Amino acid sequence: MALVRKGSRRIVVDGTAYRWRLRGRPTYFQGMTWSPCTFAVEHADTPGMTLVVTTNQPHPSNWFGREATPVLPFDVAQAIQLALRECWAPTASGSPFYFDQSDGFAPSN
Repeated sequence: MALVRKGSRRIVVDGTAYRWRLRGRPTYFQGMTWSPCTFAVEHADTPGMTLVVTTNQPHPSNWFGREATPVLPFDVAQAIQLALRECWAPTASGSPFYFDQSDGFAPSN
C-alpha cells in the first residue's frame, strides 16, 4: 500500500527520510469522534511496509468541534522511533504495520 504523494510531508528521523500523511477529511467514525485520528508513514526512497499510527486524539476536523491537538512533526518522529523499536521494517514488503497509541482516547456518545 503506497502513500499518496499529494499532501504528504517529508520528515527525517535519525538520518532516514520518510513521508507521512494525515487524512485531510475525517472518516465518518472520526468525524463523529467515535474513533481517533490516524496517520500513515512510509520510507521516502524505498516504500515498503506502511506504518499506520492511531493517535489518542480526535481528528482535528471532526464535525462536533471537539478539541483536538494537531499532529505535529515531533509526534510523527516519536511514533516512527517507537515503531522501529517494535520491529517495523519500513523498506520490507508486506501488510501495513499498525501502531496503536490510542490509550486514553474517549469516544463521544
